[in-house]
Amino acid sequence: MSGSTENLQQLKEGAKRCIDLAQDKLHALSLDIWSCPELAYQEIHAHDRLVDFFTREGGWEVEAHYKLDTAFRALWGSESSQKGPVVRVGFLCEYDALPGIGHACGHNLIAEVGVAAALGLRGALQDNPQLPVQVVVLGTPAEEDGGGKIDLLQEGAFDGLDVVFMAHPSKEDAVYLSCVAEHDVTIRYHGKASHASAYPWEGVNALDAAVLCYNNLSVLRQQMKPTWRVHGIIKHGGLKPNIIPAYTELEYYLRTPSRAELPLLKQKAEGCFRAAAVATGCQVQVEFAKNRFDNMLRIPTLEQLFQANGTALGMNLNVDEEVLANESGSTDFGNVTFKVPGIHPYFYIGSDALNHTEEYTEAAGDKRAQFYTLRIAKALALTALDLLMNPKQLECVRLEFTQAKDRETEKERSLLAALTVGAGAGSS
Repeated sequence: MSGSTENLQQLKEGAKRCIDLAQDKLHALSLDIWSCPELAYQEIHAHDRLVDFFTREGGWEVEAHYKLDTAFRALWGSESSQKGPVVRVGFLCEYDALPGIGHACGHNLIAEVGVAAALGLRGALQDNPQLPVQVVVLGTPAEEDGGGKIDLLQEGAFDGLDVVFMAHPSKEDAVYLSCVAEHDVTIRYHGKASHASAYPWEGVNALDAAVLCYNNLSVLRQQMKPTWRVHGIIKHGGLKPNIIPAYTELEYYLRTPSRAELPLLKQKAEGCFRAAAVATGCQVQVEFAKNRFDNMLRIPTLEQLFQANGTALGMNLNVDEEVLANESGSTDFGNVTFKVPGIHPYFYIGSDALNHTEEYTEAAGDKRAQFYTLRIAKALALTALDLLMNPKQLECVRLEFTQAKDRETEKERSLLAALTVGAGAGSS
């Protein structure tokens, strides 16, 4: 579809107006989720609250327990049109919390942004019911632990979408922050218990294996690329000082800038895990998590459109690439960007607190966060309208998406060759 600049501006004003009119119920929704923090895959209250919200709104086709127990989908618009291919725009909601400190990453606000942006886009378009557009809201659980979006990808939940949007709370406004590939791994050592003083020679010390594993990885850091990260904890180190530990357990996160590099780091780290077992005579189990988080593919056209809309709304967007590249976390949204072009900007919520702290939990439930939350929801809705009303820009997004995936594929081929060569090193 296409439209004049004047018509586009009218649609944008309509989207902003719809979000403003819904601000009280959006705040109530966010606060309800914040007041009942739930861990990954256990977000029963948040799921039910969001499903009820869209059901009460009317006009949405709502599916509870969509492919996962605590996921949902809400649809508005036609699945087919005589006026051309239907463009399907997705908005994602997260709503899981952290253990002990609740919504210290502000996922209640992510849910609110997704809902608000969808309401804004629907409100702008609903007077033109024949337009070939479908608005899709996906409730995506378990971002903090497990990777619910990856589960949903494997179940086909993102099939058919043309573009996806979500936004994440932070300490600043930014079009993007560096999101790297990551894989969790649990290492378990099994030894043999014995009296630590009377006959230690009868034991096989699993704690020694855990300590050697930790130290092996510390030494490996000297040969790691500066952009690689390995960090972890000893989750179980034994029972009592006078018992040789028969069992120990560690958990590590391995991170690289791109998913292409991750197998290289995993190979090196696994050598450290297994060497500790050989040195101590323990048995070792190395268990990588079911889901691996990918890096995020960037789409320049989406970023440019969002930056223009955000700036017009008064956002003070950090555009220093060097600074933004150093703030690296991981998210299962990265995996989504290998399936569908998308954008994942960050937004200030009125506090200088850092994510994953008790102070950020408090800020995420504070009414002061509402202005900033609704502002970025408007920016996402307006960016979606730019794409919908200008097919050439949507084609640019699709082209850039294909090019980004091709670059990653070529990088993976190159590094896979290096991995194959490295696997034979050291043999005689």
